Amino acid sequence: MIEIRPVAPGEFPLFEPLFVLYQEFYEVKDIDRGRNREFFSRFLVGEDGAGSADGWLLGAFDGEEAVGFGCFYRHKSSLSATDVVLMNDLFVTEAARGGGTGRALIEAGVELARESGASHLTWATAPDNHTAQRLYDSTGAHKSTWLEYEIEA
Repeated sequence: MIEIRPVAPGEFPLFEPLFVLYQEFYEVKDIDRGRNREFFSRFLVGEDGAGSADGWLLGAFDGEEAVGFGCFYRHKSSLSATDVVLMNDLFVTEAARGGGTGRALIEAGVELARESGASHLTWATAPDNHTAQRLYDSTGAHKSTWLEYEIEA
């Protein structure tokens, strides 16, 4: 049985290899484990069990094994003038794919958005990630008509 819950500081090392697998999946060239540690640790739960000021890191656990994660950012929308939650990262290990773990992480993200007073959960994926898109299409989410752009700073 897969359990979805906020990642506690003591559980964080279980997820560090998953961050690397996620980045390798998207062909990141310069993977820096120290930078990953610094970046993702900002989303750990606080002493009160609440997310950080930046957001939440939810883990998917199969017993004591980390099999996936979702990283959810506190974000804002000037169009709706509301707070939103951005699911910027979703990853499930290859062995755990197809078993509902990704869907459970998305559902937990929707609940985080509701509990935090956000108007909605939003996310993006690579245009060629058809496996993820099949999951996303099955959740009741609507594809945005917006295109994303990026430029190196």
